Amino acid sequence: MSLFKAASTVSLLTLASRITGLVRDLLMASAFGVSGLTDAFNVAFRIPNLLRRLFAEGAFSQAFVPVLARSKAANGDDATRLLIDAVATVLTWVLVLTCIVGVVAAPLLVWLLASGLDERSFDAAVLMTRWMFPYIGCMSLVAFAAGILNTWRHFIVPAATPVLLNVAMIAAALVGAPWFARMGVEPIYAMAAGVMLGGVLQLAVQVPALKRLGLLPRIGVGWSRVRTAWADPGVRQVLTLMLPALLGVGVAQLSLLINTQIASHLAAGSVTWVWYADRLMEFPTALLGVALGVVLTPQLAAARAANDDARYSAMLDWGLRLVVVLALPCAAALLVFATPLIATLFFHGKFASEDVARVALALAGYGVGLVGLVAVKVLAPGYYASLDIRTPVKIAIAVLVVTQLLNLVLVPQLQHAALTLSIALGALLNASWLLVGLIRRGSYKPQAGWGVFGAQAVGATLLMSAFLSWASEHFDWLAMNAWQRVGGLSLGIAGAVLIYFGALTLAGVKLRQLVRR
Repeated sequence: MSLFKAASTVSLLTLASRITGLVRDLLMASAFGVSGLTDAFNVAFRIPNLLRRLFAEGAFSQAFVPVLARSKAANGDDATRLLIDAVATVLTWVLVLTCIVGVVAAPLLVWLLASGLDERSFDAAVLMTRWMFPYIGCMSLVAFAAGILNTWRHFIVPAATPVLLNVAMIAAALVGAPWFARMGVEPIYAMAAGVMLGGVLQLAVQVPALKRLGLLPRIGVGWSRVRTAWADPGVRQVLTLMLPALLGVGVAQLSLLINTQIASHLAAGSVTWVWYADRLMEFPTALLGVALGVVLTPQLAAARAANDDARYSAMLDWGLRLVVVLALPCAAALLVFATPLIATLFFHGKFASEDVARVALALAGYGVGLVGLVAVKVLAPGYYASLDIRTPVKIAIAVLVVTQLLNLVLVPQLQHAALTLSIALGALLNASWLLVGLIRRGSYKPQAGWGVFGAQAVGATLLMSAFLSWASEHFDWLAMNAWQRVGGLSLGIAGAVLIYFGALTLAGVKLRQLVRR
């Protein structure tokens, strides 16, 4: 499977996940609106998600996938299967202990994340945190399975798995919430039950996929087996790499924690406004950045293991060109077309016109740095492939300091929108720093034509932005009915796509050649 075909497969399946996630968010916005209880759910859901990104998709994946890819290339499948068994044993028992501690310490975790919640919302957040905390155990094992499947170039199951969480939460909103209401239980609690159901389903579908490849791990039971697994050299290498990776990913998650804490002390609903902006921002970052990162990480590690510097640099160049040609127009759309997008998606039921305006401001803040947010997903694996996790960590620490200094300056003026803008500006700094580092060390040598290519992408983006800006200002999106907004949004997006790619083609960009690289 070619890199572009693999990335496209991951991206399309990720799109299915994001669409079902969008349906989930639409149902939640309509059914629950924006209130202290929605803030409580978002805080409670953010805690296991924060830890998932910290341990599962973050530090663990960054350490495990390069080690696994190198073992497969250097030692063969049999030795790598032993490594998989050892890592699975250690990971499983660590997760069991973590989940027990998390359920007990839920009040402390909620206080650390959102001490500004009122008493009712705080208590609800604690209860939902306890319900949902085992989700981190399920998702960490899902990330472990995804690392194996991606290394063996089986991308479909890991990319399709997140759809199951959204399906479970949609069922919770449609069926669970009304049932809870009839039972005299707060309906928002149904969403917490849906999260846990989704985690179990996601873990369950990994089993047959791993079994077909003969890679289903054998988890050791008993102290002697756990001790043997802990002493395995591969496990030790993963743990050694995880320590700096934990610090690096922890820095990013610490920034999110601080921002959520700040939002909990702003106007009621601020946590939810930022959360909806997060959800829409994750569309392009997942479709582009995550898809490219998933595909490139094991391939970059394999190229490094084979000392194939030319292939390593060419893959990075290809990934960065796709970031520019695809993320740049998305960033412009978030900046100039946020209100039509939010109004069409969420302006229903209990979601008010003020909520549209507040979420649109937060989303526009992300638009400022979307290119950086996506580019980091391509540039950071360039370091991980060389088993260099310390450099991205040092950069992440510096970016955290800058981000919070920006919050000090911007929050008094921009309130909740400052939180997304500071993250966006920090991402631009992070991506630039990573890029310069790869170039200076000679790992990445940009191929010819970047100046012309960049000018072509910027020119096409400006033309598209002018059209979207006119469409946003010319029509009263809040006065339209739902079907008019859907039709207007569809025409706006179709027109933007035609203008952008038409302008690129007329400017001489050979898109087919780019995707085949």
